[in-house]
Amino acid sequence: MNGSERPILLVEDNPDDADLTLRAFKRAGITRPVEVVGDGVEALDYLFAQGPYASRAGQSPPVVVLLDLKLPRMDGHEVLRRIRADPRTRLLPVVILTSSVEETDLVKGYGGGANSYVRKPVSYTEFVEAARQLGLYWLVLNHEPPTRPPSGTAG
Repeated sequence: MNGSERPILLVEDNPDDADLTLRAFKRAGITRPVEVVGDGVEALDYLFAQGPYASRAGQSPPVVVLLDLKLPRMDGHEVLRRIRADPRTRLLPVVILTSSVEETDLVKGYGGGANSYVRKPVSYTEFVEAARQLGLYWLVLNHEPPTRPPSGTAG
């Protein structure tokens, strides 16, 4: 694993779901490092290199954020709102990865600036396939935005 590779940030409060995601990525052949945080506040601390993640200052952001919606301390919608409100993370790809099937969550997620909305499959086999497709798209096919906004961009 290349130490300079930008990681995937997985924001997931359920340890079983986090473990399932990591196992699914491994089974799907995704070798990119994955950082796991357990709630919305921790996700923002990680992204903005503050609090327990202050040592990340100056490091590049993750390549993509996989964001659950139902989180303790701060829900995924608020995390997304804060990501989009800050010029340092405005262009960061965010995929909502949730078990929610509520249409209001779907509309609010896209309205808040999510790049994609993926419902967590129930079966392990389907989950592995979804992880493979997420990895293929976000890590291979997708062209990453710049890690810093272009100069002259209103911030």
